[in-house]
Amino acid sequence: MSQSSGPVVVSARNLAKSIVGPSGELSVLRDVSLEVMAGESVAILGASGSGKSTLLGLLAGLDRPSSGEISLAGQSLSMLNEDGRARLRAGKVGFVFQSFQLLPGLTALENVMLPLELLGRPADEVARDALARVGLSERLRHYPHQLSGGEQQRVAIARAFVARPAVLFADEPTGNLDESSGSQVTELLFSLNAEEGAALVLVTHDPALAARCNRRYKLIGGALQP
Repeated sequence: MSQSSGPVVVSARNLAKSIVGPSGELSVLRDVSLEVMAGESVAILGASGSGKSTLLGLLAGLDRPSSGEISLAGQSLSMLNEDGRARLRAGKVGFVFQSFQLLPGLTALENVMLPLELLGRPADEVARDALARVGLSERLRHYPHQLSGGEQQRVAIARAFVARPAVLFADEPTGNLDESSGSQVTELLFSLNAEEGAALVLVTHDPALAARCNRRYKLIGGALQP
């Protein structure tokens, strides 16, 4: 996969994040800088507890850094309040999580329609097309508990891409799947990354998954290393 030369959609400068625990302040991230361009794929690897998910949450505007600057889809997150960050995420960001995070009381179709409905866009036909692209046209009316883990993750991917985001953040997207389902989800993520032109930033323990990305980084001691 060739590296994109498109516009920068994620930019982080000198990020630091500390948390206060029982034994005092703990530095989770320090002096992290990163740029991701449209259509590019970037993997972040590291041991459990290294801060990978913390970094993903900061880049997506789900949390604020202790210091440093983040720009997402051309907007400085420090200039936005919580409502502004939520609106930016709704229109520009897709998420795929290890635990799927589908709403259990909604069907597959309704889960995928939700991001479009929140944006006030026509949803039904677009969501049906998104589920067809991930091979789930026959599962529209099924609830999450009626789907396998691999099927649930494919619904989550359809939901993540349905609003055509500028960037997709994936946190251990194959972590809860068997090898066969994990391989299908991997192929799906990268094919949609290529077709849609959305940047893909993923956290993974899987070297094979990371090897598919244009660039790979490791988080060691709170610092991001090539």
